Amino acid sequence: MRISLTHSTVYRYEGPVYLEPQTFRMRPREDGAQRLSHYALEISPAPAGKAECLDQDGNVALEAWFDRPVEELSLKSSFEVETLRENPFDFILADARLASLPFVYREPVRSALAPCLDASQESTAVRDFALSVVNATGWQTLVFLTSLNRTLFETFRHVVRDDGPPHPPEVTIRSKEASCRDLAMLYCAACRSMGIAARFVSGYERGAAEQEQSYMHAWAEVYLPGGGWRGYDPALGLAVADSHVVVAAAADPRLAAPLSGSFRGAARSKMEFTIAMQVAGDAASAGA
Repeated sequence: MRISLTHSTVYRYEGPVYLEPQTFRMRPREDGAQRLSHYALEISPAPAGKAECLDQDGNVALEAWFDRPVEELSLKSSFEVETLRENPFDFILADARLASLPFVYREPVRSALAPCLDASQESTAVRDFALSVVNATGWQTLVFLTSLNRTLFETFRHVVRDDGPPHPPEVTIRSKEASCRDLAMLYCAACRSMGIAARFVSGYERGAAEQEQSYMHAWAEVYLPGGGWRGYDPALGLAVADSHVVVAAAADPRLAAPLSGSFRGAARSKMEFTIAMQVAGDAASAGA
């Protein structure tokens, strides 16, 4: 599937502010599941300097710094990407013992995945929720991942929150309502409680082209030896194939944000954005 997209964002400040160095994670990932044929990022006012690099999670990041006060920061990200994975289950587990839970990775892979396995903040509510799904699926790894995805999709009321971080998983369980980023974090937490490495993903989904008002999307990825990182989208109840465009992924959702940074000044800020998407030649756009 070929997807073209333009994402324009404007940050307006009540008065002049000094921007600290900013980190932009807006370039789509390039791997075996998606091929990037065009990408451009326009920043206004122009930074005093910038450097493109890989961040700690392997995402392409642009580090930019500014040398004068601003009252507005405008971004325009545009790209064309071809998504290649039609079958999300085109793999086999590399070790037969991984077919059942709890999941135990071999070294040195386990150590490399440590941030995505960290369950130190796990609550009883998350553990009990995960066990309820595990017990219903016979402790089978792939069945658990699919059933967890479907359970979150079917039993939680879906809402849209324009801004703010994901809610803690136990809050989502208690409220029974969630945005896509809340569900992604709950999916990750439930997987980690079963020993499965999981991380938060930020990107876009093809369905946005059909919506009057479009947003970025969030889902989860789990690491399966033999399959690598594989996406599950509990907001849609789907295993990720060719309708999703991955931009950034990290164990901590703050490290997958499209823009990270701070400013010095007493002014408050307001964000406005528009997203225009074209899929296989059919135009669609949305704004906020």
